[in-house]
Amino acid sequence: MLKKTAGFDPAKKYPVLIYVYGGPHAQMVTNSYLGGASMWLPAFATLNDYIVFTLDNRGSAKRGFAFESGIHRQLGELEMKDQLTGVEYLKSLPFVDSTRMAINGWSFGGFMTTSLMLRHPEVFTTAVAGGPVIDWKYYEVMYGERYMDTPQENPEGYERARVSQYIKDLKGNLLVINGSVDPIVVPQHAMTLLKAAVDNNVQMDYFTYPMHEHNVRGKDRVNLIEKMAAYIVEHNK
Repeated sequence: MLKKTAGFDPAKKYPVLIYVYGGPHAQMVTNSYLGGASMWLPAFATLNDYIVFTLDNRGSAKRGFAFESGIHRQLGELEMKDQLTGVEYLKSLPFVDSTRMAINGWSFGGFMTTSLMLRHPEVFTTAVAGGPVIDWKYYEVMYGERYMDTPQENPEGYERARVSQYIKDLKGNLLVINGSVDPIVVPQHAMTLLKAAVDNNVQMDYFTYPMHEHNVRGKDRVNLIEKMAAYIVEHNK
């Protein structure tokens, strides 16, 4: 799904924001109003002269069991390959500025955002990850073990997916956001990544919303959207 800014000019080069979720039981690209995208993305595209792109990778819903189950025991691997195929498609478009690519996602999308930013640092200049899973062994067992089995049964899969080990490779700008009382992606995830950044003398950005859980709701959501949009526009240059 590709959203163009109002007043789109095919002769111009536009920066790109890739909005990713990528996890099981979700389909972002639909034949519906906004195509399943978050409400702020079309406004972001028009206000900032951006292209916004979303792709449903392997592991996402409604394309059959084989398409969804390929990620078993290896969360992040096939999903990243498919997202990078999407990047190559974007690079083939004459109106895309491939030197100005940003990525954003929340929850599983935050895991995808940090994984892509740190494991493929040459692709993106900027990433904003909300509520990201950093280490699957800290996540809810009824979800994590459904897709990864237990850490004892699948130590290699858990280790490959452990995001904090890749922080040393950060080249661009990374902002991680969470809620201070998130009961789903508990703050230990963000703290693990921050500790690894300090240990490796890597500079990254972090913001927590006091007394918010896994999602930032109510009036504070305006602050969240403004923060994400401003960070992307400021750094994706």
